[in-house]
Amino acid sequence: MSQSPVNTSSTLPEPPASFRWMVLVVISLAMFGNYYIYDSISPLADVLSSQLGFSDSNIGLLNAIYSIPNIIMVLIGGIIIDRIGTKKSILIFAVLCLLGAGVTAASGELFWMAAGRLIFGLGAESLIVAVTTSLARWFKGKELSFAFGLNLTIARLGSFAALNSPSWAKPMYEYWQYPLLLSVGAGVICVAAALLYFAQDGYASRKYHLGTAGDTDKVALKDIFKFGTSYWLVVALCITFYSAMFPFQTFAIKFFQHAHGVSRETAGFLSSMLTLFAMIATPLFGLVADKVGKRALMMMFGSVLIIPVYLMMAYLNISLYIPMAMMGIAFSLVPAVMWPSVTYLVDGSRLGTAYGLMTMIQNIGLAGFNIAIGWANDFSGASAANPDGYTLGMWIFSVLGFVGFLFAWMLRRRELGPNGHGLETITTKTGVA
Repeated sequence: MSQSPVNTSSTLPEPPASFRWMVLVVISLAMFGNYYIYDSISPLADVLSSQLGFSDSNIGLLNAIYSIPNIIMVLIGGIIIDRIGTKKSILIFAVLCLLGAGVTAASGELFWMAAGRLIFGLGAESLIVAVTTSLARWFKGKELSFAFGLNLTIARLGSFAALNSPSWAKPMYEYWQYPLLLSVGAGVICVAAALLYFAQDGYASRKYHLGTAGDTDKVALKDIFKFGTSYWLVVALCITFYSAMFPFQTFAIKFFQHAHGVSRETAGFLSSMLTLFAMIATPLFGLVADKVGKRALMMMFGSVLIIPVYLMMAYLNISLYIPMAMMGIAFSLVPAVMWPSVTYLVDGSRLGTAYGLMTMIQNIGLAGFNIAIGWANDFSGASAANPDGYTLGMWIFSVLGFVGFLFAWMLRRRELGPNGHGLETITTKTGVA
């Protein structure tokens, strides 16, 4: 990864901790806007069905099409980040997020709403890669997992606000377009934060010695074949874990309304419990990982938690707060250690590419399973009159949890062997190819 201009003179001091934390807050605000826009569809699911006649397959498409172009584009975005630097990349991708939110809100036709979500997806996923890469640059060797956790906490405030918007913005849900205009406002926050980070990075490049990660002129697609087995196991866990989480959230509010008879406001809060737990616990789990290691073991524990929760909601007459709390713990724990773990497994000059590839493959899962769950609901006739129609989707999510646990177990076995990279220790490494 390169920054322009970057003064690598050893005579310059490192940026003070206070400045690094200010940077963290600013780029996390860009992520806040990003996350709000993404989760603006789920609370609208029943409104889109009643006012625009959308099926579950149509609603699934709106989140799936966000991911489809990123199967290719996000890897390209990672390479772009490695070449032009994070400050330019973050600004470019933030503008795409705002543009996509605007197009989505402009028309009630499925084609144009899908086009807006596609544009948003092109910017949003690459923005996540750029911010992740930037955090690795600013915090590697300095509470990296904790910084990742705080970033996710602020970002998920966006998700929490969006999922609870049926409560705090209840009058706006009388018409499908009004809540989407709120997401346009979130896009404005995203761009404003990106502009501020651009200024911060430029100032720091002149005043401080910033970490650089090698000669980015050599970045090429062939570099992805140099990543080791542990990296690919983390990627495999990523695709299964997130495919069991985000497609569920696409339909969670509608599922809670139909299968458990709760209001949209209550359903929105239940869905947002994942985000609420993550906001509080992700930095704490990151701090634990920084202090004690055991990263693969922590990923195993988080993965096993989500295996039973979907079947509990499908078959048991229990308080929904219990399985959602279990999911919230998993949603806090796994990302807190999974994303920082990549810095132990990949050379620093390839982090943008590595995170781009990881996010690309994640998007294959998100696209496929958003479509699959929408189809499963339609196929089974899921509705308020037929709540059992949601059961097929719940089984799909449970299987994904089990497969993710297997990948985490394989990762731990490898990391405890002679080919380990320090994931299970507290030692901070500079990364290996």
